Amino acid sequence: MSALTDQTNLLPFDGELYLLRSFYPTSAADTYFNRLYRSLNWRSEHLFIYGRRLQVPRLMAWHGDLDAHYRYSGVDHLPQPWTADLQALRNDLQAICQQTFNSVLANLYRNGQDSMGCHADDEAELGQNPLIASLSFGETRLLRFRHAVSGTKLDIPLGHGDLLIMAGALQHHWRHELPKTRKPKQARINLTFRRILSAPTAPALSAKR
Repeated sequence: MSALTDQTNLLPFDGELYLLRSFYPTSAADTYFNRLYRSLNWRSEHLFIYGRRLQVPRLMAWHGDLDAHYRYSGVDHLPQPWTADLQALRNDLQAICQQTFNSVLANLYRNGQDSMGCHADDEAELGQNPLIASLSFGETRLLRFRHAVSGTKLDIPLGHGDLLIMAGALQHHWRHELPKTRKPKQARINLTFRRILSAPTAPALSAKR
């Protein structure tokens, strides 16, 4: 990650977290938001969480290489092919992160009631210390990190075109969520680029609600 050596680690301990504000300027971010909103095959999903089948409070799309199968909360996700826009974004992020990504999870938060439950991206197929690049387009939403032992909390508002990079031991010690809000919110698209190392052999324990 030598391209990020000049960036400040936002975490006080136990991991690495880098924020690049306006990684894509407004004009480019507008273009990507509009294209992704219209072109991705957004789906409403159900996940198994603590033995219950629950509807995910957002729309999702999983894209990647043919072998980039991803399993969490009791559901297998088979990748849809890369689109031209996702491929272009992947190329940009691989250059800045000096990391190869073979998949991307797209989430569409339609309003303030769409959310992501508290979790860690610690599935076995992501490897020991995964580097995950998270792009945001559209409405600003709050991403909250909480340390598993100390309870230390870090709130980060993510805006249009922002890039957040999670790395090091972060997933072992911190959990993160995108909480609901009563404030009026327009749509937001979040893309998390990952490298899937191998297909999982057992159901993952994390619950991305």
